[in-house]
Amino acid sequence: MRVTALPYVDEHTMVVAAEAEDVWRGLGATLDRSFSGPGAAGYARLVGCADRTAGGPRPLAEGSTLPGFRVAAAAPGRELVLMGRHRFSSYALIFCLEAAGPGRTRVRAESRAAFPGPAGALYRWLVIGTGGHVAGMRRLLSGVRRRSE
Repeated sequence: MRVTALPYVDEHTMVVAAEAEDVWRGLGATLDRSFSGPGAAGYARLVGCADRTAGGPRPLAEGSTLPGFRVAAAAPGRELVLMGRHRFSSYALIFCLEAAGPGRTRVRAESRAAFPGPAGALYRWLVIGTGGHVAGMRRLLSGVRRRSE
């Protein structure tokens, strides 16, 4: 499935006091740390994710995997596109890095997802409707900031 075919869910931004190259490294480290633990792998198995383990090249590049995600595109210092699917959803996270002034980088994280059928609708409510997704994205972006600055 193409990223643009997935419905828009939301977008989160954060300005980081670091150059794009440093933010890129921080983003990769944060994603590896956040999604490569036993909890993420267990959850990926539970919901039937296509990608259940971390693998492939590091730093993250096209074809790398994290539990629940596959890197669909990577332009170091500019954009990282993660895609995934499981029984209840097909989804993408698109991270864009943009200059925000001298020594500052804006990180934009766009979420897209389709939740087919009644089970998908329930899953959407559990993840999006309860605010869990927003809390997770804020935590993820805060981790990027900590590792980059």
